[in-house]
Amino acid sequence: MKYPKFIQKGNCIGVPTPSASGGEKLSNQRLLQAEKYFLSQGFELVLSKNLFSCQMGRSASAQDRAKEINDMFSSDDVDCILCCDGGDFLVEILPFVDFSLLVSHPKFVAGFSDPTGLLYSITTKYDIATIYGHNYSNFGALELHQSELTFLEFLTGNLILQKSYDMYQNEFVPMVTGLEGYQLDQKVYWNTLDEKPVHLHGRIIGGCFDIIAELAGTKYDGFQEFHRRYSKNGIIWYFDNCELTMEETIRVLWKFQELGYFEDCIGVIFGRFGKMESYYGYDTKKCLLDSVLGHLSISVIYDADISHKGPCFTIINGSIATIDVENGVGKMSFELK
Repeated sequence: MKYPKFIQKGNCIGVPTPSASGGEKLSNQRLLQAEKYFLSQGFELVLSKNLFSCQMGRSASAQDRAKEINDMFSSDDVDCILCCDGGDFLVEILPFVDFSLLVSHPKFVAGFSDPTGLLYSITTKYDIATIYGHNYSNFGALELHQSELTFLEFLTGNLILQKSYDMYQNEFVPMVTGLEGYQLDQKVYWNTLDEKPVHLHGRIIGGCFDIIAELAGTKYDGFQEFHRRYSKNGIIWYFDNCELTMEETIRVLWKFQELGYFEDCIGVIFGRFGKMESYYGYDTKKCLLDSVLGHLSISVIYDADISHKGPCFTIINGSIATIDVENGVGKMSFELK
């Protein structure tokens, strides 16, 4: 696994818009505040020209969005890439992305949710570590959560031990100023499918469950190569399910098993589901038990702090992760091997 250089103050962060971006008053306010924050922390920025031009969930055409990524991949002035925001349509740019530019100019690419389309492909196909956890827009809150501060620690190479947070935001709260942080309203409790403590140590890969479901089996899915390289380490999957129902989750997990995703897998971690919708009345535990995971001899963790119902842990895709869960508390650390 290739680990690009971590950044330090004075380095330049490139902020592309491979998916959605700003364009409305509140989202624009948030992005302007994020710019102030990063500059105040001593970083330089190269901002997308499409930062405020989102229409129909896209900051620009697929070709323009990909060109922006390619330019940042190849630029010697950009030390790290942090995607602006999530969305729905990043996959449209993949045919136009020149990943060889990143191979010849390795740098960390980071993001959350829809940017999984880039991160997952980069790590599984090109053996370059990526970082999942937050987007640039997250840093537009006036008061940052510890999870966001931890993400910045990771970008600068301080891979601190992460421990599950006390509270999370379960309910969607409309923004009033655009500068709001998390509205924490529920207690965090990491569950295990067999209700026993879990200890995992292996090679971690994952991201937004919805996006990996779309990439699975396509030419942008490099899991077979990833598996050949790292099967002896034991594979740990993590999934952040944004919008899929319980029934859709069961079908996607079946597809993943058919593609060999769970060969040499030692554990699966699901974050809190973004939607708790089920035609048949499933809850998360029953859903996972009724899926292929219920028939595999692997550890399954769910309701973890890897979720659109934030806060969210920072994860280095492709690294060696150590994960412990006991009495509802989760801990996670990483080694760059």
